[in-house]
Parts: sequence; structure tokens; C-alpha cells
Amino acid sequence: MQEAVAIAELDRPGFQAVIDQLVAIYGAAMRAGLDELPARRAIMERHVGNPGFRALAVTADTSGQVVAFSYGFRGLPGQWWHDVVLAGLSAEYGLAAARQWLDDVLEVAEVHVHPDYQARGIGRQMVLTLTAGRPERTAVLSTRDAPTPARRLYRSLGFADLLTDFLFPGGGPPYAVMGAALPLAGGAAGAGGASTRDA
Repeated sequence: MQEAVAIAELDRPGFQAVIDQLVAIYGAAMRAGLDELPARRAIMERHVGNPGFRALAVTADTSGQVVAFSYGFRGLPGQWWHDVVLAGLSAEYGLAAARQWLDDVLEVAEVHVHPDYQARGIGRQMVLTLTAGRPERTAVLSTRDAPTPARRLYRSLGFADLLTDFLFPGGGPPYAVMGAALPLAGGAAGAGGASTRDA
């Protein structure tokens, strides 16, 4: 019998209070080296200040330990990821089409489930909860450009590839940038464990 989990919203102070646990989950889910985690922590701390910030944490009922988290915010010009993706979409489709995706957008910044709790529908529940009731017209995210459970999850929720084999400045593996209209379709069954994004 699987351990029960509970999902809850984190306000900004609550997010900061458990950020070390969240960074550890990121590291486990992404198989990141310990040397990568301080930079990830700094990025997450910066994101807390973005407008429309919304975060979720999933805890195990027996231990109260955080086992998954997700957050997003309103994407705006001047944010690093927003500007890089706007340039990529503009080069591929033209500025007008790029703005259709990014002028009124929820950026789904992170979705991570500890490996011990993956493939249980937690990622799906977090994405649906994170995007529910948002005022933005679209949601956009980036994830590894590979046939991963995360990629399958996002497709099952209505996200489509906008850019593939996309390289962010500073190196790293190729990513897929994916977008969906809000509210998400979300009804189909799909993979549960998910991890997404860089910066």
C-alpha cells in the first residue's frame, strides 16, 4: 500500500522556510551534482520575488517530509528565461506569434517529484493545481528534449512543443519549450513523476 501524500500551497515565507528541502528534491529528481545546488537555490530565491508567484509542496502523511514541489509565476520582459524563450520563438515563428504565447503567460518554472514518489500521479496533480484559476492566457515551460515521463505528462495535459533541441545560454542539454492554453485540458491519464526546467 502506497503512503498517502498531501498537497498544500506555500506562501512566499513558507517557500523560503523549506527551500533547502526543495533544493534537495530538485537535486534528487534531476540527478544534479552537489556543486550545482547553490546556483539552483539562488535562482529559486530570486523567483520568489516575481509577480504572481505560486508554489505547492507535497508532503508524506507519515513523516511530514516534503517529497515534491512545483512553482510558477507571471512571465514578464526582463526575466532571463522569458527573454531567452521570446528570442527563440521570435526567430522560429516571428515576433507576433511569440508574443501570442508570452504576452500573458504563466511560466511553470519547476515541477519536481522525489524519485521514491514518482509514477504516482503527483506531478499531474501539482501541474493541474498550480495552473487552476490562473488569470494568464497561456502556460509555458521547458523540459529536457527527450522521451521522459515529464514530457509525456505535459503532452497529456495539452502542452505542445513550441521549440525542440533548444539550447539555453551557458550550456547544458537540449530542451523542449512547451506551451498550452489555460485552463489545461488535464482529463487524460498519464505519467505522474515529473521534472522540468532549468533556470
